[in-house]
Amino acid sequence: MATAFFTPTFNFRNSTSIPQSRRRRRRCIVRSSQASVSIEAPSSSTTDLLLQVKDLSAVIAESKQPILKGVNLTVRHGEAHAVMGKNGSGKSTFAKVLAGHPDYEVTGGSVMYKGLDLLEMEPEERATAGLFMSFQSPVEIPGVSNIDFLNMAYNARRRKLGLPELGPIEFYGYVAPKLELVNMKTDFLNRNVNEGFSGGEKKRNEILQLAVLGAEFAILDEIDSGLDVDALQDVAKAVNGILTSKNSVLMITHYLRLLEFIKPTYIHVMENGRIVKTGDITIAEVLEKEGYKAIS
Repeated sequence: MATAFFTPTFNFRNSTSIPQSRRRRRRCIVRSSQASVSIEAPSSSTTDLLLQVKDLSAVIAESKQPILKGVNLTVRHGEAHAVMGKNGSGKSTFAKVLAGHPDYEVTGGSVMYKGLDLLEMEPEERATAGLFMSFQSPVEIPGVSNIDFLNMAYNARRRKLGLPELGPIEFYGYVAPKLELVNMKTDFLNRNVNEGFSGGEKKRNEILQLAVLGAEFAILDEIDSGLDVDALQDVAKAVNGILTSKNSVLMITHYLRLLEFIKPTYIHVMENGRIVKTGDITIAEVLEKEGYKAIS
């Protein structure tokens, strides 16, 4: 399920036994002494800065095993970034750390989001501030319909913005047209969240949440995984329809095919917990032909 404007509390806190006291404490403990070898996306402007990650390091909370070892990344409004890398390189951990997953502990570096210290924010605070994350394997929520779930999430965002909440009838009028983006019928709204959904339906549901909630920064963790070509085209079309000059997306993927549908501004390659190379679509083309040995 997506880490939307309502979902982080539901996902993260119900999926872990880590106590509240650990989650509330300052996550940035020490600044990493390791120099990053990533290459920053060039730009002289700071007014359009959305996310800035500097020397981010993180470990698994329980075992203290280092995963991220000095990640640097700059994302500006209107950009689409893709992160690629071998399994175990730190891609999904990076995404989860940005979303505030309690299984990971930040040990160094900083993350600024819209001028705010992201590491000082709880997961639900990050979500209501406009950060959205879709997971590789969205969970089912028996007994909760899609429309009720989306209505609660959307109203949480509106409360954060100081706007009046929408009632069921008003919200239906808002959400129904967005189903066209993901090629779903209106009866989809009455089904329980992800319960009995196919892989393609789950991924469409993630993007529907993103479309409804209007996040400024969306993290999409392998939304192409398990999709056939038709479903991938539907999902990619929906993502492209959502992207504007005011929001941005960070895609984690292994495959060039997704990036042929959603054109990235930059592609980053992760290796051993760091971003080791940044460039354009030609990086993905090289990886498709020659594998990661061409980068390493």
